[in-house]
Amino acid sequence: MNSEKTPRALKSRLEQREIQILGTRACFSKNAVRRYLEPRSDTEYRLAFSADADRILNSLAYTRYSDKTQVFSLINNDHLTHRVLHVQMLSRVARTIGRYLGLNTDLIEAIAMGHDIGHTPFGHDGERFLSRLTQSAGAGHFHHNLQSMQFLDVIERKGKGWNLTLQTLDAIVCHNGEAHARTLTPASPRDFADLDTIVSQIRAGTMDDVLPMTMEGCVVRIADTVAYIGRDFEDAVRLKIVDRDQLPGTCRELFGATQGTIVFTLVTDLINSSIDQDFIGFSLGVADALKELKQFNYQFIYKNPLIKRHLTSVEDIFKCLFDRYMNDLAKENRASVIYSQFLNGMDDTYRSNHSHAEITRDFIAGMTDSFFIRQAPDHLRPTPIDWV
Repeated sequence: MNSEKTPRALKSRLEQREIQILGTRACFSKNAVRRYLEPRSDTEYRLAFSADADRILNSLAYTRYSDKTQVFSLINNDHLTHRVLHVQMLSRVARTIGRYLGLNTDLIEAIAMGHDIGHTPFGHDGERFLSRLTQSAGAGHFHHNLQSMQFLDVIERKGKGWNLTLQTLDAIVCHNGEAHARTLTPASPRDFADLDTIVSQIRAGTMDDVLPMTMEGCVVRIADTVAYIGRDFEDAVRLKIVDRDQLPGTCRELFGATQGTIVFTLVTDLINSSIDQDFIGFSLGVADALKELKQFNYQFIYKNPLIKRHLTSVEDIFKCLFDRYMNDLAKENRASVIYSQFLNGMDDTYRSNHSHAEITRDFIAGMTDSFFIRQAPDHLRPTPIDWV
């Protein structure tokens, strides 16, 4: 084979191109670190973070994104945002920002695609319900960011995991779309031992929040809010839960009153405020207005009782299924779906390293909304709402 066309040579050309194109704050693909070496793999001639993105795209957990709640669930409307659309929007927004700032858009894409894979059925409400159950069963609080790493690093490929890079997993664990910050500065470099310690501390409740170690991770974390804040408002307007005129005056003046103008203003401000800086962030006025917009969404959308009317039955299903699968595992009921749909073919190390509560957590967290409902007894199944 021509030495200039060997896999190593082709990869070297791409790595050199990164050096020419990317800025000094970028995380270069040549610095990617995996948990274990791969003698021959898809990374032999491809850049590491690009391979990460493809591995996530081809994961079973990513496939299930398409039937997971973003905000609105059990409503008969085909134009509401599901989790997969939010992920795609975040990827686009974050890559746009990263491109202007000279960052590694392959890494940004991989982080964005994987950041919400650990979400339960029925979104943040489902996360709260499952967390109460796992805590009571001795498996600690449930955190969807930790569960994302659990799926990608441990469960996928029947317990082998995808061996994603440290940089991708670090940013997935450290994303937090709920937190509000004007600026984000990357943390100090870490290794896998550091990341595993962070995961253990978050799960134990001794650490609350931690920043990613790359600028790319910070971009995805801050762009997460940009991607959902306007879209959630747009969905609420479509359902007539809120009206555009309800937006606070400062928000309307700065952002306009549509998803498009909100995203455009936030992205433009982020880029202008972050160029040639050691942080990612907004200008002071835009940051304050964004905080006000988030408070508006929480008050009038996320906490609106109109969209919570089905939650009692959903919580009852979580309790029912958790107890059922715990009992099935205790009795080794091989006819149970937790065996046929989850544990069948799973690597032995997974079962030996996880308690019954952790296995049950992993199975339920991975369910789509519709699969979750299908497992429920008939009397607990909620009826989708014909929204007027």
